[in-house]
Amino acid sequence: MTITVFLADDHAVVRDGLRYLLEAQPDLDVVGDAGDGRETVRQVNQRCPDIVIMDIAMPELNGIEATREIGKRSPSAQVIILSMHSTDEHIKRALKAGARGFLLKESAGVEVVKAVREVHKGECYFSQKISRRLIDSIVWQMCNDGKESPLDILSPREIEVLQLVVEGKTSAEIADILSLSPKTIETYRSRLMSKLGIEDIPGLVKFAIQHGLTTLE
Repeated sequence: MTITVFLADDHAVVRDGLRYLLEAQPDLDVVGDAGDGRETVRQVNQRCPDIVIMDIAMPELNGIEATREIGKRSPSAQVIILSMHSTDEHIKRALKAGARGFLLKESAGVEVVKAVREVHKGECYFSQKISRRLIDSIVWQMCNDGKESPLDILSPREIEVLQLVVEGKTSAEIADILSLSPKTIETYRSRLMSKLGIEDIPGLVKFAIQHGLTTLE
């Protein structure tokens, strides 16, 4: 049985390297790739791959929110996060969004192939460093009454707007991307800033970076 794979990373050289690695395997077939989260969601919905290998730091819609959208629109596609970012915030949000695996780019290679096969069989797969962080995070939450991330008070739409705002897009540009009115975008922005207790854009940028929403790369 051939396992179909879709690649999502904002660096073409990374996508090309993964394609070469995966297509060297007789049971793996790369059926497409994209460089931003919104395009990834659209193409995965069209191509229906078995596995999506997803970077976190992507423009317009980061990989974690893209994973969440894929879970809603294309539930048969299983997502494996492959990223250089591995804070507790990234890992926790990725798993909450529905990711079935999390690999560090520094440990990529044959491990990617193994992860694809394991996740396709219905298992979860994590790099060794990620597994240790998960255990440490669980212990920390147990000792701190399970406190959640500040991002958990925002809706998925508010998180989308937050990322686009910190990427420097105007309300009109965001409205066009999300097919909403500029007035609605202003309402979302005002609401999320109120929820977070942040009064200006520099504060939003700092918050977004601290909590793994964007790296502004």
